[in-house]
Amino acid sequence: MGEAVRTVGYVGIGLMGRPMALRLLGAGVPLTVWGRNPDRIADVVAAGAALAESAAALARASDVVITCVSDTAAVEAVVFGPGGIAEGAGPGKVLVDMSTIHPRRSREMAERLRAETGMGWIDAPVSGGPPGAAAGTLAVMAGGSAADHAFVQPVIRHLAGAFTLMGPSGAGQTTKMVNQVIVGGCKSVIAEAIQLAMNSGIDATRLPEAFAGGRADSSLLRQSVPKMVSGDFTPTGHLRTIMKDLDMVMELARETRTPMPMTGLATEIHRMMVAHGHADTDTTSVIALLRDKPVL
Repeated sequence: MGEAVRTVGYVGIGLMGRPMALRLLGAGVPLTVWGRNPDRIADVVAAGAALAESAAALARASDVVITCVSDTAAVEAVVFGPGGIAEGAGPGKVLVDMSTIHPRRSREMAERLRAETGMGWIDAPVSGGPPGAAAGTLAVMAGGSAADHAFVQPVIRHLAGAFTLMGPSGAGQTTKMVNQVIVGGCKSVIAEAIQLAMNSGIDATRLPEAFAGGRADSSLLRQSVPKMVSGDFTPTGHLRTIMKDLDMVMELARETRTPMPMTGLATEIHRMMVAHGHADTDTTSVIALLRDKPVL
């Protein structure tokens, strides 16, 4: 790590945050963590992280604070709520928000944190799922100042295959919305393709092999086929999460007057799965709607 970055704090030890925190510890990064339920972060503390008594205390002890929480409300609460990060913030520190939230709200919170405390903010949502988090190959889409981006680069390089500054505050979140358009839409279409193959008597598990190097080849296809064919929907990413993201995409589309008929359909397909009670299943479970018994 560079000399400018001495300590790191992490808030949000969950499906994505846990492997990221463990990677930082494995790289020798001095790490402090905090969570509302200490039992859920006990393994990270056992691996060498210091446990803060509050998000504010974590921020005081850290040059770079990383957050990776569920939604916009959760980000606002952990930053500006009682005992939140803002209470321990100050100049010379940067918050890296790896949550996926609405671009406009991300800009507003970044401006507020800097105005009230002098602390910088990089919006840095990720793509790659838990496997990418564990391998340190995440695609991280960033928004903020070039100086803040450079300041946190020595930390984020342990987590990301790419850490691309897309523009000012909110640009990272906007880029993640574009990412989710592609992921949500493609998974819905991949489900149809796999079900068509299975209904036609084709061994769908061999589709990635057949498509390798062709235009239909993709990492999303290769990752989706085994789970969609087997029906093993143990989550590596929750359907409710991409549902939340697609709703934000459609809100952004209305704000920017962007027609998105295909994404609108993908959004409603995911909403149907949530209505069937599958919010906590894997995102590949959308294929269940195409089968004789859509209830898993």
